[in-house]
Amino acid sequence: MASGKILVAQGGGPTAVVNQSLVGVTLEARRFRGIEHVYGARHGVRGIINEDFVHLTQETSHNLEMVANTPSSALGSTRDKPDTKYCQEIFRVLQAHEIGHFFYIGGNDSSDTVRIVSAEARKAGYSLRCVHIPKTIDNDLVGNDHTPGFPSAARFVAQAFAGANLDNAALPGVYVAVVMGRHAGFLTAASALGRKFPDDGPHLIYLPERSFVMADFLADVKTTHERLGRCVVAVSEGIHDASGNLIAATLPGNLEHDAHGNAQLSGSGALADLLCEEIKSRLGIKRVRGDTLGYLQRSFIGCVSDVDQREAREVGEKAVQFAMWGQQGGSVAIRRTGFYSVDYELLPLEAVAGKTRVMDDEFISASGTDVTDAFRRYLHPLLGSGMPDAFRLRSNPVARVLRPD
Repeated sequence: MASGKILVAQGGGPTAVVNQSLVGVTLEARRFRGIEHVYGARHGVRGIINEDFVHLTQETSHNLEMVANTPSSALGSTRDKPDTKYCQEIFRVLQAHEIGHFFYIGGNDSSDTVRIVSAEARKAGYSLRCVHIPKTIDNDLVGNDHTPGFPSAARFVAQAFAGANLDNAALPGVYVAVVMGRHAGFLTAASALGRKFPDDGPHLIYLPERSFVMADFLADVKTTHERLGRCVVAVSEGIHDASGNLIAATLPGNLEHDAHGNAQLSGSGALADLLCEEIKSRLGIKRVRGDTLGYLQRSFIGCVSDVDQREAREVGEKAVQFAMWGQQGGSVAIRRTGFYSVDYELLPLEAVAGKTRVMDDEFISASGTDVTDAFRRYLHPLLGSGMPDAFRLRSNPVARVLRPD
């Protein structure tokens, strides 16, 4: 029988709603009579190793609710990627503190950590229920219709491009913005939901699910600019050539790498600068501007999807229910039912851990530079209520006097 102590931690990149999952675990756990203490580990697995815990049982419900509505990771996070030795040390700490339930909120690598820790507990004959709670703005967890954190980030991206399009229409030229997404293009694709009128941008969308060819990119920009007199472009940070080499890796200087061995793609505006320079030098277009949305996408406080908030809370609650009533571990997953409603299921950790989901082919247009109506239908209900709208003046021209047609 598992003990009445729970440990919860947050790992990987923060999101706008990850604290909803934290609070969902904490408040739901406090409803069960067998739960004595709920601990939180500061800065993810690193905090576990350092035994840096806080007593969440002593938090007031009111303050927890205020924290739930606050973006970013309230406990702090980490980019550590534990190997087996690291996970054995995690288990040693959990065992020393007599933890009976371990909940880790995170993405692909976090689920793999939960898998290894769970295996270590089984080998030792220790009663430990380990549950992975999904979280990532990249929307790249397998087995999930979508992942908490993605809808709010997608809402930000859609609104950012809606605003960039308005700016570009007022002062025409070429605008390029780079969006997060190393392997999966869901977040970059969300830029399409900022369109309202047929000539709205982004006019071109480049995803890591398709190979990037610079000559084709320049031809696409040239054609769009000649047709509309302007061009708005959304580009994933993870675009690569046909051999899988990151376009960002062609830039001068060495890319930094994180603890996972991944090249750091979001820390600079170098990719946007490269693409803008290519457009200026090769196409001769004078007004070319570039941005990198970067870390703004993850925890933007003024742009949170209410659907995302609700589901992030529920995955935390369901994690506790699965552990307490089902008496088993696993990875909580979101399953879409009906036009828009969801249910939750518990998947085996092995089905999720260390795997990466990419965009379905049906979501990407035949040209490879746009999304389909199927993707718009998929994403629209996730963005939540109160999306802002843009309007135009009607065309009611006044006849010329000095320069008649």
